Amino acid sequence: MHIAILTFEGFNELDSLIAYAILNRIRRPDWRVSIASPAARVTSMNGLVIDSQIDLQQACAADAVIVGSGMRTREVVADEALMAQLRLDPARQLLAAQCSGTLLLARLGLLYGVAACTDLTSKPWVEAAGVAVLDQPLFAHGNVATAGGCLASTYLAAWVIARLVGLDEARQALHYVAPVGEKVQYLARAMAAIGPYLQGRTEA
Repeated sequence: MHIAILTFEGFNELDSLIAYAILNRIRRPDWRVSIASPAARVTSMNGLVIDSQIDLQQACAADAVIVGSGMRTREVVADEALMAQLRLDPARQLLAAQCSGTLLLARLGLLYGVAACTDLTSKPWVEAAGVAVLDQPLFAHGNVATAGGCLASTYLAAWVIARLVGLDEARQALHYVAPVGEKVQYLARAMAAIGPYLQGRTEA
């Protein structure tokens, strides 16, 4: 099982790296999480430089793809050559987007007729792309989920884990990262956010 996190120049660390850390709480030999980028190395919006682990072609073959956000997302979606490389298909993979990453899914035509979540800054751009924006942290329709607000990346990662390996595993991953003394409340809030979008999965 391979999960790719699309991470572009000017990326938001909270989106890509929190999801990366939570997803890597799953300890299975067939479980792999990769930072994907069109370049070998990318710099975050705050100057953090990281190496890409896979390219976009490899990312498009993953079982799940998370689109992180960043301060240059509008430049990404305006780059026709780059966008042409993103052959994403919800019929064969889970797709998830965080904040301005929702704009990328919208421009790829993957949110046609479906509402979505995004952050407050990106909201007018997503609406201009023809997508209704919801006032909630996460929304999913079938195999496509979107989240709004940097810390909603925890919910997005949990949704991916729950869909791919199970709700118990998602709860365990979140329990590990939740603040001490607030784990029960944190898990309850997270399950309330992702629970309606798990296609029949129920809590154990």
